[in-house]
Amino acid sequence: MFAPSHPPAIFLMGPTASGKTALAVSLVERFPLEIISVDSALVYRGMDIGTAKPDAATLARAPHHLLDIRDPTEAYSAAAFCDDALRLMRDIVARGKVPLLVGGTMLYFRALLSGLDDLPRADAQLRQQLEAEAARRGWPALHADLARFDPPTAARLAPNDAQRVGRALEIIQLTGQPMSALLDRVQTALPYRVLQLALIPSDRAVLHQRIAARFDAMLGEGLIEEVKVLRQLPGLTADLPAMRAVGYRQAWAYLNGEIDLNTMREQGLAATRQLAKRQLTWLRSWPDAVALDCLADDLETQAFARVELHLRSGSGGESV
Repeated sequence: MFAPSHPPAIFLMGPTASGKTALAVSLVERFPLEIISVDSALVYRGMDIGTAKPDAATLARAPHHLLDIRDPTEAYSAAAFCDDALRLMRDIVARGKVPLLVGGTMLYFRALLSGLDDLPRADAQLRQQLEAEAARRGWPALHADLARFDPPTAARLAPNDAQRVGRALEIIQLTGQPMSALLDRVQTALPYRVLQLALIPSDRAVLHQRIAARFDAMLGEGLIEEVKVLRQLPGLTADLPAMRAVGYRQAWAYLNGEIDLNTMREQGLAATRQLAKRQLTWLRSWPDAVALDCLADDLETQAFARVELHLRSGSGGESV
């Protein structure tokens, strides 16, 4: 339960291509808000086109925190995000403004709300064992194992998501319990009154059209060339988290000569649609979220009304 005395904050969540950035910029221009990015790919320097990173004109209108804070060879975790976000939220409130957290990395939102204290730290030896098993059987087979022990977690992960499938299996072996049970047990401790807005499309086909248009625009803007430059970074390999991001993984395979350009596009689109599906699976079961149709003509009006009520009420009418 968020106490009425807590300062307000706003979460703006949604699948890829749902229009989060455009709406966030409109909100910043209307209310005293500052944006904190909640995106596991936007943290990386040099990854601009394939992440749909806001351009200079957009950032001039509405600056974003947590962009370009890591090199693609570096790791960035949910725990690191929580540390950064909580620090920034305190700073924003001290400036007399309200934090607006915007993005589609749902695990980061979940970690910020519920904490990750009950999850064990990574075990390098166990992870090596899991990776060796994956080399023999394939990550989809390990994902099937995960589905038997932790169906909720498996349902939101792609079969080839080596990092997250491996982490979920690691947690089961270290604790004897599924990640979903550990996350559900943690109590909310975020000291803010949070309005949680979820952009959910009324027509999935339209979202898929947006995804296709945006992916084609990325190709036209030079996604392949961007990945060519990134591949020159010392220490950057295809299995690092940054290069497992949607679009980058497929572009890397194309540059390796493993697939042709048309296959790269089709695989990139399929992966992006799968990402959107996983994000929507999170959102549809998200407690306390206020669902807004991201395809509605009056989306901005609806969002303005919700935010204005939240900021004026002092009691967090849409928060719990």
